[in-house]
Amino acid sequence: MKNTYKSLFLGIGTALATGASFALITPIPANTVINQAKSDTDNNAINLANANIASNDNPTILASNQRIEAQQPDRDKTIFYKVKQGDSISTIFNDLSLNTGDLHKILHNRKLGKQFTNLDVGKSLSIKVNSKNELLELSYKKDDTETFVAARKDSDFVIKIHSKPLETRYATAHVVIRSSLSKAGKNAGLPGNLTKRLADIFAWDIDFAQNLRQNDQFTVVYEEMVIGDKVVDTGDIVAAEFVNQGKAHQAVRYKDKDGDINYYTPKGEGMRKAFLSNPLDFAKISSPFSLHRNHPILNRIRAHTGVDYAASTGTPVKSTGDGKIVYQGTKGGYGQLVMVDHGHGYTTVYAHLSNFQKNLQSGDSVKQGQVIGYVGQTGLATGPHLHYEFLVDGVHKDPMTAKVTNAMPINKALQAHFKSQTKPLLAQLEQAKTTMLAKNGDQD
Repeated sequence: MKNTYKSLFLGIGTALATGASFALITPIPANTVINQAKSDTDNNAINLANANIASNDNPTILASNQRIEAQQPDRDKTIFYKVKQGDSISTIFNDLSLNTGDLHKILHNRKLGKQFTNLDVGKSLSIKVNSKNELLELSYKKDDTETFVAARKDSDFVIKIHSKPLETRYATAHVVIRSSLSKAGKNAGLPGNLTKRLADIFAWDIDFAQNLRQNDQFTVVYEEMVIGDKVVDTGDIVAAEFVNQGKAHQAVRYKDKDGDINYYTPKGEGMRKAFLSNPLDFAKISSPFSLHRNHPILNRIRAHTGVDYAASTGTPVKSTGDGKIVYQGTKGGYGQLVMVDHGHGYTTVYAHLSNFQKNLQSGDSVKQGQVIGYVGQTGLATGPHLHYEFLVDGVHKDPMTAKVTNAMPINKALQAHFKSQTKPLLAQLEQAKTTMLAKNGDQD
């Protein structure tokens, strides 16, 4: 009798325990994404800190620390794997216990296989497998416009590109400068490279280091690359106006019939002049051109035949015009210097350099804006700076006031094409200015 009661008691206890187990497990709705941490003792378990596994059909019930493989129904599943530092497609296949033979077939696709070898950290792979963990489809979203998909076809894989259309539209901005050009652009939400491009366009007319003033302002029309309503990149500036010390400068982009792009005034005069106004980006003049300056080291009156720009050691120094290097080396109090002959009697000198640009030497040709050296304090210098000289027919001139030949205007044969292409861009610029004035009027 005791044994009978004991059996009955154990049976009831087992039933209660079973009922309790079912009560603790709540079915997970279909299509729910499940996250699970990887076991430290099993390198072949799927890393669900990086991979999410979604069941497209029946719900999957997981107890804590169980392996996901043991709980999956007999159906396909998709793994979303976020690429970590040090990951490669091979290590990912190994971590997920995928067939390396399938990987070999994908990577040896002549046209597109290599796209799966250069994985960017933070990007995701979508990996579809069947119940036997056999690869059915591998998908890699390279960027917002392209996704590469390798899909199984019999015993091989077919790779295709899924592309989203990228559209270009015009955006506008109006910015008032309170302190610096770069800070003003940043406060207005403009990409840093866009502000730099703006300075490059007007570099021949405005010295952004010396002549920028508070309340100077600019209006810019530029390209945005979008997918749907999402901005994915910034393109070129197509039209701009910069008001410096009350004087307005306008520029518009023109692409000629050969595909060459340059910037011009609305009348077709080239923005690009023979010489840049400044050999450094956003550097300030520490000592101007003067024929009666007291030398800071020699402590006597000595003509200062150039302009000194204060800048930290290593700041890139640009050639202000096209030309040929006629001297590169050390020369007395100048320290390390580069001398460039620009032809037509023009010569420029860049002194006190800490170093020269690699792969450049005497006799080499250089382009306007090309880096030729780096700021230093070699020779007679009290601190790091660039000493810049500008000579016309061997006579030193003040670089800030010397008159030089402008770039050639648009070819007369292209005037009609120029007008037709730039007229709508200038209209966009005027519209942006009008909108800005109306907005400011509403705020008054």
